Amino acid sequence: MVDKEKIQQLTQEFLLAIGEDPERDGLKDTPRRVANMCDELLNSEYNKLDYTSFDSNNYDGIVLIKDISFTSICEHHLMPFIGKINIAYIPSDEVLGISKFARIVDKHAKNLQLQERLAKEILLDIQESISPKGIAIYIEAKHLCMNIRGAKRKDSSTITALFLGEFDDIKMQNVFLNLIK
Repeated sequence: MVDKEKIQQLTQEFLLAIGEDPERDGLKDTPRRVANMCDELLNSEYNKLDYTSFDSNNYDGIVLIKDISFTSICEHHLMPFIGKINIAYIPSDEVLGISKFARIVDKHAKNLQLQERLAKEILLDIQESISPKGIAIYIEAKHLCMNIRGAKRKDSSTITALFLGEFDDIKMQNVFLNLIK
């Protein structure tokens, strides 16, 4: 749970620490806005997600949910990373309601996060909810800590990929990667 009052106090102190006047016109409402931003970016409403699943009707092909956009906050620099996630799975007995994939992404992205851990948490959540025969996760994101500070490489992005079950096979990985291109 985000303590918005505390964040407002700390933002006021931060503004003073960088030599700003928190009472000047442009900054008067900044502590409240920062607290609201933290609440929005770091407070997942999906922590106790109810998964709606349906009988797979013996479907054993690939289900692909492509280009799920997300924003998360890097735990190292408290700066955003923004990207898209592609999730594929091969059902066993059940398929998951399509909208649940976006909610699963939000559930894990709305924490201080590492991209690698985000991929793993999403994979494990899907595995625990419907036990598919295989899962593939592909994330590409721009990390502002890399793009606008430090190394300042504005065009760089980071890719992470995880494969489980039937997607451990290199042929299946290639099918997945071709589908998302």
